Amino acid sequence: MKNGVKTAVLLAGMAGIVMLAGQVLGGSSGLTIAFLIALVMVGGSYWFSATLAIRSARAVEATPQQLPEYFQIMTELTQLAGTPMPKLYVSPEQQPNAFATGRNPSNAAICVTEGLLRTLSWAEIRGVLAHELAHVKNRDILTGSVAAAIATAISYAANMIMWSGALGGQRRDNNDGNPIIAIAFAMLAPMAAGVLQMAISRSREFEADRTAAQMIGDGEPLASALAKLHGFSLQVQSNVAPPQASHYIVNPLNNRQVAFSNMFATHPNVDERIRRLQSGEWRQAM
Repeated sequence: MKNGVKTAVLLAGMAGIVMLAGQVLGGSSGLTIAFLIALVMVGGSYWFSATLAIRSARAVEATPQQLPEYFQIMTELTQLAGTPMPKLYVSPEQQPNAFATGRNPSNAAICVTEGLLRTLSWAEIRGVLAHELAHVKNRDILTGSVAAAIATAISYAANMIMWSGALGGQRRDNNDGNPIIAIAFAMLAPMAAGVLQMAISRSREFEADRTAAQMIGDGEPLASALAKLHGFSLQVQSNVAPPQASHYIVNPLNNRQVAFSNMFATHPNVDERIRRLQSGEWRQAM
């Protein structure tokens, strides 16, 4: 419940930044345009996010004949969670990882990488799959897609401001042509949107970890998997596109991190995730 309220507040904050972007760019008319842009982007992310994510991962749909254990585990987990069976995919990525996508539980897909199937035990894979199914059950995918769409709209608006006549000192009905206001917004708004989006992603990961442990009645398989996945993410290069990184169970771009990466991390600290799973905190919310 706490994470749900936090997500709603953060999404409202990003929506407010979108409205401010429109106001800075074009006054009342800009406000309307910004709202329409955000609406279109959110709608597009709702309907096409799964297709884009699967295509970006170069994933192919798996069959029970190819991977019977994959299907057996997912059949068991969906029965425990009370959710429909998602489509199952495998990505050729060699870095061990996984993600879930889809606009709702009835239109969901789960994808694992070839690297994950090769390096984790099936008990650990079960923990990973429970985590991804928890995202589906908690409808985190839609929240993340909306957050990403709004953040993209903010960045787009900021770029428009940077290259608009607002920087040339032309008069605007909302800021009286003050170029300092336009420059400050263009620089700070995308940063604020990024921080809000990342906070949403991090809160959702903790919640999915908790739900997964409750689903299978044990936090250790997922904790063990997270330790291995994080280690591989630091060693094995990934071809995942940065806009898709927040969808994965661990950040696939860990070995590309630079200074201040913790401030802008899309995933919570792995050690903290493991600690919560092993300490049994997930039992307290049952």
